Amino acid sequence: MVQTSQEAPVLERARLLRLLPTVRRAAVEVALIGVLYIFYCVTRTFASSSFAPARGRALDILTFEKSWRIDVESWLNDLFVKHDWIGVASSYWYATTHYLVTLGILIWLYRRGAQYVTARRALVLASLTGLAFYLLMPTAPPRLVQGGYHDVLSMHSDIGWWSQNGSAPKGLGNITNELAAFPSLHAGWSLWVAIVLIMAGVPKIVQALGLAYALTMTIVIIGTGNHWLVDALAGWAIVLLAFAAVLAWERTGPACTNDDG
Repeated sequence: MVQTSQEAPVLERARLLRLLPTVRRAAVEVALIGVLYIFYCVTRTFASSSFAPARGRALDILTFEKSWRIDVESWLNDLFVKHDWIGVASSYWYATTHYLVTLGILIWLYRRGAQYVTARRALVLASLTGLAFYLLMPTAPPRLVQGGYHDVLSMHSDIGWWSQNGSAPKGLGNITNELAAFPSLHAGWSLWVAIVLIMAGVPKIVQALGLAYALTMTIVIIGTGNHWLVDALAGWAIVLLAFAAVLAWERTGPACTNDDG
């Protein structure tokens, strides 16, 4: 069938109209990333860089853990240092999976459609909550507290792309907030992955892998000297509360679809 010159503009207009929902969704996602980045910059700019109060909070956490006999940081950190292969593997794990796995699950959910908006809302809410804590109560990680804790990533920075200032790429270490131990978004995001897989109804073996990923991440962040156990538990808590808040809001709030923010 030959397309007439009059039909071409109509068909083009129809094609553009069909693309509008996709463009709108993409704009929402980009805007949310922008909001998170801006808030992170705020925490970098306005959070106190005074080390003494941050160290004091870290020691308070350690005192609490000792009172409950859950202070596993020193033992686990020593294990990562004594066994070089564990230290190297955990350094790559810490510097890579936190971003790649979370992004991969987000893209998978986006293409799948179902549960995407709920999961993304929970992730954004939990992340903003974590960033608020970084702004209001900077807390030092074990690797910056005297007492025999070692910075495992720094020990292996010569064979990786990360700097000696956390997991930031070499030359960009100054952009990281080193007093952002509590709560652990590494732990929180990994639990988010496990919850998303369970909500999506994937096979049980995949759900088990998601839970194993969250547990492994928690062991890694403690063993590398980047977080206290309480940091990880707090990261899990804000993700669970974020999901609970989002699900409650979606049940009682205004009607929304997977095409909306």
